Amino acid sequence: MNLNIVLFEPEIPQNTGNIARTCVLTGCKLHLIRPLGFSLDEKHLKRAGLDYWKDLDLTIYDSYDELREKYKDSTFYFSTTHAKNSYHEVNFKPGDFIVFGKESAGLPDRIRESDPESGIRVPMINTTTRSLNLSNTVAIIAYEALRQMDFPNMK
Repeated sequence: MNLNIVLFEPEIPQNTGNIARTCVLTGCKLHLIRPLGFSLDEKHLKRAGLDYWKDLDLTIYDSYDELREKYKDSTFYFSTTHAKNSYHEVNFKPGDFIVFGKESAGLPDRIRESDPESGIRVPMINTTTRSLNLSNTVAIIAYEALRQMDFPNMK
């Protein structure tokens, strides 16, 4: 496994399907934290993930705390527009966790503020819009992390 991608309470099935497909093709594990804004049987989720679901390394948790307890000795980064550091300023390693918030609200303060130095952001121009699409953000950050690791097991 190259990286751990964590979606905190994802709401849009198409985003999660796209992210699942990215995880399969990059050797990343996907972690979903409930509640989910959709059913895992939903046709939009399956359509976005195509026939990759059978190859996805997926774990679902009832809470963020359950995930943190299981991986308490691991390195976590938090993708948020509130971070001071850009994603390219981090030295990613295999097995790192990158946590992404839900589409409508991002990550809760308690998670972001648990380790403010581990916050990372994708640079954007100043506009009245909030952020990039979740699946685009996951792809941008995951590929930078994998580039830093010289694209392990990828051709």
